[in-house]
Amino acid sequence: MKRNYFTFFSKVLLALLFAGLIVESSAQIVTPEEFFGFKPGADREVFNYQPLIDYMQQLDEASPRVKMIDIGASPMGKRMYVVFLSSEENINNLDRLKHINKELAINTNLSETQLEEYISEGKVFIMAALSMHSTEVAPTQAAPIVAHTIATTSDPDMLKWLDDVVYMMVPNHNPDGMDLIIDYYKKTKDTKYEGANLPEVYHKYVGHDNNRDFVTLTQSDNAAVARLYNKTWFPQVMVEKHQMGSYGPRYFVPPMHDPIAENIDEKIWNWTWIFGSNMAKDMARDGCEGISQHYLFDDYWPGSTETALWKNVIGLLTEAASVQIAKPIYIEKSELRATGKGLGEYKKSINMPLPWEGGWWHLSDIVKFELSSTWSLLKTGSIHRKDILINRNVIALEEVQKGLTQAPYFYIFPASQHDDGELADMLTLLDEHGVNVFKTTDDLVVEGRVVKKGDYVVPLAQPFRSFVKEVLEKQKFPERHYMPGGELIKPYDITSWSLPLHRGLKSDEINTPQPELAESIEKVEFPLVPEMGSHGELKALIFPVRRNESFKAVFNAMGKGIDVFRAGKNMDVDGVKIKEGDFVVPFKMKDMEKWHEIMEEFKTIMPSVNEEIKEGIVKIEMPEIALIETSFHDMDAGWTRYVLDTYNIPYTVLNPGEVALKQLSAFDVIIMPDSDKEILLSGKNKSSSSSTYSIPAYDPQFTKGLTKDGQQDLVRFVHDGGTIVSWGRSARLFMGAQSLKTQGGATEDFQLPVSDISESLAKQKLYCPGSLLTIDLKEGHPLTYGMQGSANVFTRGRPVFSTSIPYFDTDRRVIGSYPEDDIVASGYVDKEELLAGKAAMVWAKKGKGQFVFYGFYPQFRASTTGTYKLLFNALLLQ
Repeated sequence: MKRNYFTFFSKVLLALLFAGLIVESSAQIVTPEEFFGFKPGADREVFNYQPLIDYMQQLDEASPRVKMIDIGASPMGKRMYVVFLSSEENINNLDRLKHINKELAINTNLSETQLEEYISEGKVFIMAALSMHSTEVAPTQAAPIVAHTIATTSDPDMLKWLDDVVYMMVPNHNPDGMDLIIDYYKKTKDTKYEGANLPEVYHKYVGHDNNRDFVTLTQSDNAAVARLYNKTWFPQVMVEKHQMGSYGPRYFVPPMHDPIAENIDEKIWNWTWIFGSNMAKDMARDGCEGISQHYLFDDYWPGSTETALWKNVIGLLTEAASVQIAKPIYIEKSELRATGKGLGEYKKSINMPLPWEGGWWHLSDIVKFELSSTWSLLKTGSIHRKDILINRNVIALEEVQKGLTQAPYFYIFPASQHDDGELADMLTLLDEHGVNVFKTTDDLVVEGRVVKKGDYVVPLAQPFRSFVKEVLEKQKFPERHYMPGGELIKPYDITSWSLPLHRGLKSDEINTPQPELAESIEKVEFPLVPEMGSHGELKALIFPVRRNESFKAVFNAMGKGIDVFRAGKNMDVDGVKIKEGDFVVPFKMKDMEKWHEIMEEFKTIMPSVNEEIKEGIVKIEMPEIALIETSFHDMDAGWTRYVLDTYNIPYTVLNPGEVALKQLSAFDVIIMPDSDKEILLSGKNKSSSSSTYSIPAYDPQFTKGLTKDGQQDLVRFVHDGGTIVSWGRSARLFMGAQSLKTQGGATEDFQLPVSDISESLAKQKLYCPGSLLTIDLKEGHPLTYGMQGSANVFTRGRPVFSTSIPYFDTDRRVIGSYPEDDIVASGYVDKEELLAGKAAMVWAKKGKGQFVFYGFYPQFRASTTGTYKLLFNALLLQ
């Protein structure tokens, strides 16, 4: 056979020229070490968020394999980005590949020809969200090395991976927290407090709880990241990269441990085994010891992998053993231990076949593990490109088919709700999650229920069916045991997140096929815009207390200097029924511009009247509020700040150590969110099994507690007419024997007629890991204005109250109590009968003032909007 030498040498010459271009191009790309002045991962060296983004921008400009796109803003206003890393051809073709991703993810009507075309053209998109927990710095510190390596590599294996895979990296999921942590580390570097804990949450509001926000999406950084897989890029694979404690395995890769979410298709779980097993194998080959699988972390709750799994994405989690930010640590072999599910001892086992033996552990070690795990992900995505793409569309088809053939078939939400603003918010949230929402076009009867025209319908026959079912149904925890009849495998986090139940909304689950309903609905377009009514000669605006939006409006109005009144009785004015507790705001033309600002975001229309209301109303004033927030990464206080800010409620933050130094009489209300009593009092952790204290890893200047003087000041504040609003463990501060120094210097001993019996119930085996329970409410009380006769509350089973006949100048009223049966609304409680009839919310009086105690979180992670009014009413108590 005659060889065509011209063709052969032409190919060689072109190859050499191309290689030269790559070398020349790579030479122009600055290395991370050159840019930052140190190699990422070096001991005691870390970079901030903006330099990270500046470097990624340089790569974007210098390399055809890198493309950076803005995806939104953090809560503190920092711009956030996703960085696409792949072959030059794929980067140039991103728009087409994005279209293919969407088609495979949600188009269940593809022809065989279309499907074949998309599978042939498509690439596997692997999305990585890095370092959302800001003390877990290594994934983000490794990001520039990952990006630079991909931008400059000439390795034939990696180039093949990049032909098949697009790695879409969010270089930092929590920019605000990153800068808070890095700035504090640099501030304490070369001091004895280097590597100490940041004395605040590493986020504007929620700190470590940011991955507990992926159902409700209240935080803008989470919403920006979730939008990538919910609505825009539809990656087939997603990995959350975290760090964990220092004493156990060096690294965790999937699969997760039981329990798992039962609504997720088995094929997704099997793919997590494939990616995880390949990571374990590849990382061991790269010299990474201490890799664990099927350990500690479960995927029952929507947090470990965001909600990607419920959107048919292969959701993965990695966790690396931590150092002290960037400060290396030495770990003795005898100090190594395993805690939690999957490893009973720190020994060689199927879940950790190559244990690490101890020694020095550096940030550079974690960076090495991050690089190895990332290359394994790309490799696995490349090897299985075709199957992963087929799998994406197959699951979408199957989910739609399940929705047509398996109960439930629909969820129906009556347009008329006790709080229709919460319905509008929930429907908007579902749209943000990529769920299709519909509205009925006719009156119908469905399973014996009257469904009115305009009611909202969410069919299960849609690609994200598993998510729809997960967040709209009542949660029932899958009880699994280590052996038959043995110990329960406990959940990693909470056990309830049902959107309608947490929001106090009526919904109907339809468990039989309804073809007539399916033909009588039309898709809802977002955003929802309320229909405007005619006001005539407007005299007053009425804000029904049953709506959370009303509180938002009136707090905003008071903040703008507008007079606000509250109805002291039921009234009928100009055909409008006004209930006791409703807000009445006289309308003045000079306030028109202010009202336009106030009503801008409203999803409902407030009633108005054309008559002046002069009787039966009482003017209310904006309360002066103090919020107690400790320095101990106080997430519950952070969530409370978020709720207060969202509802335009001004407040002053006080650290426990400041209380004794402040003039508390300047405040009307003091809010004390859930916090350990001993931390509040002394700034130290106290063992629950002994009387010993442990010294927290904080600079001592930030750990000052209330002390007895501060506690005395709080009691005095109430005695003199103030209000303390307290829930969770902080309520224990005021239980049992109390003392109060009188103005004459004498000491008055007293005890509130309220006690916490939760420790006793726990000894009787009450177990509530975080669930939604039903309580009956005292109707007509100022604390329950706007509430119905019962409510669903979120609790961890503490505190639970007992009341007694009062003495001296004290009193009490039970505002909410658990019913005798059917206590669990959603989630899991063992020995729930122990709660039957017990008090869950108590008002107590001392002197001229009052306490409001909650045995639940009225604002839990901003997800329990159905009980917000119980908090807001407390702030307005007269």
